[in-house]
Amino acid sequence: MGDLMAAAAWGYTLIPAGAAIAGAAVAGNTRPGPNLVSAIQHFAAGVVFAAAAGEILPDVMHRGSPLATVIGGAIGVGVMLLVKQLENWAKGPVGLLAAIGIDILIDGLVLGIGFAAGPKVGLLLTIALTIEVLFLGLTVANELGESVRSRAKIVAITAALALLLPIGALLGTPIALLPDPILTGFFAFGLIALLYLVTEELLVEAHETPDRPWVTAMFFAGFLVLLLLEEAIG
Repeated sequence: MGDLMAAAAWGYTLIPAGAAIAGAAVAGNTRPGPNLVSAIQHFAAGVVFAAAAGEILPDVMHRGSPLATVIGGAIGVGVMLLVKQLENWAKGPVGLLAAIGIDILIDGLVLGIGFAAGPKVGLLLTIALTIEVLFLGLTVANELGESVRSRAKIVAITAALALLLPIGALLGTPIALLPDPILTGFFAFGLIALLYLVTEELLVEAHETPDRPWVTAMFFAGFLVLLLLEEAIG
């Protein structure tokens, strides 16, 4: 069962990894405007928030392990604050790539944790993280475009970063075999990681451009789209 779950998680990570590469390829040919980028960020934030609230949160609440929840959540807060500090220290393209690489690795880990919760959770998280990683691909291409002239090299660097997704997922899938309290702690960690992604990365960067009503509405559109997908999957 564990091997099958790991294979499924690894296979699904190819979807967001492909989205990151596609985003880099598109950005290499044309740079999206700031309003479009902000709209994508809002939409991605809504989708990820819906996945966290609708899939991971109920698992944490219904397992009846408050101590494991506190410990896992506290570790999640500590790790994400450390990631934020590393991003603040990052300088130049190398620092940016290192920070994005850590984000992608954690995304893969969260995806693996999602599959530990169940195939439906893993599938919905795949959809949510695909949109988020697509934006990361755009970010990498835009930043590297100022110093790297070769479009093929930019896409190759993005592809190398995208490989961290399946690595993270493979690290996360064996969690399903752990005792229930430890599993609850990992779910709490994944919940904090997703909420951090929404509140401290996607929405913060999205509001760097002047707000427009239709752009703001994209957050709620993303939230509703994932809810509808959840109902459709059943």
